Amino acid sequence: MEDRDVGYVFQNIALFPMMTLKDNVEYSPRVKDQGKARMEELSEEYLKLVGMFQRAGLLPDELSGGEQQKVAIARALASGSKMLMLDEPLSALDARVRVELRYELRRIVKKLGITVLHVTHDQEEAMSVSDRIVLMRYGSIAETGSPLEMYRRPKSVFAANFIGETNLLECTVSDWSKSGKTRVTLRGGREVRVSKTNFRPGDAVVVSVRPEHVYPANDGIHATVKSVVFVGTYWRVRTVAESSDYIQYNVPAEDEVPEVGDEVFLVLNKKMTVVFPRPEGGIEEEIRLE
Repeated sequence: MEDRDVGYVFQNIALFPMMTLKDNVEYSPRVKDQGKARMEELSEEYLKLVGMFQRAGLLPDELSGGEQQKVAIARALASGSKMLMLDEPLSALDARVRVELRYELRRIVKKLGITVLHVTHDQEEAMSVSDRIVLMRYGSIAETGSPLEMYRRPKSVFAANFIGETNLLECTVSDWSKSGKTRVTLRGGREVRVSKTNFRPGDAVVVSVRPEHVYPANDGIHATVKSVVFVGTYWRVRTVAESSDYIQYNVPAEDEVPEVGDEVFLVLNKKMTVVFPRPEGGIEEEIRLE
């Protein structure tokens, strides 16, 4: 990595255990023979940047996991590399610490104006720290885009399912106009409006709609409540529709929620639907990760 001018932060924190934090951060400048003054200048600069300068004389095992990873980031930055590679740097940390470090990482990167390649399997982490997401599948690039593009307008069923949570409904196009207005029919026979498309009547499609864009109503898709789970700021209600599709939607935490077994009617926000051609191998095969 040094020859390629790339700083590296490991998944499993890999600080030198017998070196102080200061010595860890000074390691790369020392190897590059940059001189004592420059070494101390860099260690002070980057330990201050990650908020660890006051603890520079401690050993790594005197720190928490999150603090150790901050020092590992400072050490990588002190190498002076033009690019920083992060190999799932937050995966070994507790959930609360992971969230805190996400924002700390983004602050540091923006302050320094450097390029960072951040590898993660955590979709929420990818959405919160990145300017651009590259979604990999089977060793190849499946799709790229900004976090908002990938979430709002994914280009494939796989990306729609992988980035965030979504409902995937097997449908057939039943009506289409020259302006692109489209209606589809679910397997149970219910017809719904979706976003404008170029699909024509008879085309087999999959409609993706996020849970936050599905609402209970007086009429719509008939479904039965299968589970209700409290998620903190909202309740997640999981239903099975008359079409046999599973449809999830959210209810604000302060609102009344249905009970398991209740019958509900659901409507979709048509502007927030995304319509894909139905995969030949079926939805399950298309979203399979291995």
